[in-house]
Amino acid sequence: MAKKILIIEDDRNSTRLAEYTLQQAGYEIITASEGIEGLRKALAEHPDLIILDIMLPGLDGYEVCHRLRQKPETATLPILMISAKAHQEDKDTGFRAGADDYLTKPVDPSEMLAKVNALLSGTSRIVYGESQ
Repeated sequence: MAKKILIIEDDRNSTRLAEYTLQQAGYEIITASEGIEGLRKALAEHPDLIILDIMLPGLDGYEVCHRLRQKPETATLPILMISAKAHQEDKDTGFRAGADDYLTKPVDPSEMLAKVNALLSGTSRIVYGESQ
């Protein structure tokens, strides 16, 4: 059975690129374009991993990540943040919110796929400030 990935991203082109790349690798994809919608789908669809943009309408990605970490059913779900925010401060904020890894846009599809594969295999879990 294919692993399920939820992409929470408001930019349609970014969503399409990620969706295509991951479907070609055999993953099942669910999408959401707003923070609240993403939270609802995360709880209803039980994805194996979430790809989360930071700049979203309504709740931003930091808040979505924080809320996912507060719920027992999503507390350990791997989260890959993707954003145009490339400063170290932005990455640190993402890790403090609970992200497992972080990519800056524009995203190289092969790098995204490698990070997704690593997170799903459990070989790349980041604890804020250190790799495991």
